[in-house]
Amino acid sequence: MREAAYENYFWQNEKIRLRPWREEDWECLYNTGFDTSLGRLAGYRVSFPPTASEAKEYSKEVENCKTKDGRTVFAMETLDGVHVGRIIFSLDEERHGTFGIGLRIAKEYQGKGYGISAMKILLQYGFMERRLNKCSATVLETNEGSIKLHKKLGYDQEGLLKESIYMNGSYHNEICFGLTKTMYLKSISNTCEKSEHREYC
Repeated sequence: MREAAYENYFWQNEKIRLRPWREEDWECLYNTGFDTSLGRLAGYRVSFPPTASEAKEYSKEVENCKTKDGRTVFAMETLDGVHVGRIIFSLDEERHGTFGIGLRIAKEYQGKGYGISAMKILLQYGFMERRLNKCSATVLETNEGSIKLHKKLGYDQEGLLKESIYMNGSYHNEICFGLTKTMYLKSISNTCEKSEHREYC
């Protein structure tokens, strides 16, 4: 099979490429299940010990961009093909134009800009291709990395849910973030000249 040409590929930018989740990606899912601190930040809980069978079953259910419970799972790869994590596009309510994005990156690949780069692709997809109007997120107040990421992307802090999460023996606050299409367009206007997708400028 001829090698794919990515020069005009929507699902990548200068740092990251998104591709459909594959059944064989189960091992990445399985291995990240051993990082309890990551699980607490992403899922607000301590999960039962991961199993290969559970990871394989989930991977089979969401492979090839199948939508499960309104969620579409993508694998995140570097431009060299290194699998660094997964990102989920979650359609909350199409009638109201609301959606969310969740991601999980293996610890050794965190802090390299992969998360924000992948988020930019799905924000562009949600706002410019799906006609959606608002992307919302709730973040644990101790998740400094996620808070910083959302602020960099132009999200506004819309509220605080006090002591709404119980974890590790105590209650924690959740920060509510929101990004509307109008805010999104404003946030990218300053960097539009550098964008690979100038058709949206």
